[in-house]
Amino acid sequence: MAEFKVVISDPKTGRAYNMNVAAGQAGSFLGKKVGTEIDAASIGMTGYTLKITGGSDRIGIPARGDLPGAGRKKLLLSESIGYHQDADGKRRRKSVRGNEITADFVQINAAVSKYGDKPIESFFEKSASEEQSAEKKIRR
Repeated sequence: MAEFKVVISDPKTGRAYNMNVAAGQAGSFLGKKVGTEIDAASIGMTGYTLKITGGSDRIGIPARGDLPGAGRKKLLLSESIGYHQDADGKRRRKSVRGNEITADFVQINAAVSKYGDKPIESFFEKSASEEQSAEKKIRR
């Protein structure tokens, strides 16, 4: 089954949170398109709605919201998603993915579009034991 890293950005604070999603939870993303809003209750964030803003596959090829389909395609790009030009007017043929989320994706980017009752930080709080082990690693 599919396994994703979901990067959830909070537009109010500007912070981003990482969440690993596997098995049944990942099924809620499969078949969705970039730009689609989904209910975040399927990944444990009740009351929240997420908008899928992008993603990338296992070798880092980004997904474009304006490219229909699920596979990779080579497009001639100027300054946009998938290519950043170093000189004005420069274009380049680059591989990009379509806008449909498949099992080939590794990372999915999403933004909060509707907030729930609980603050978003409460879903991503570290336990006391995780914080202590992180502090020990820093001290070494």
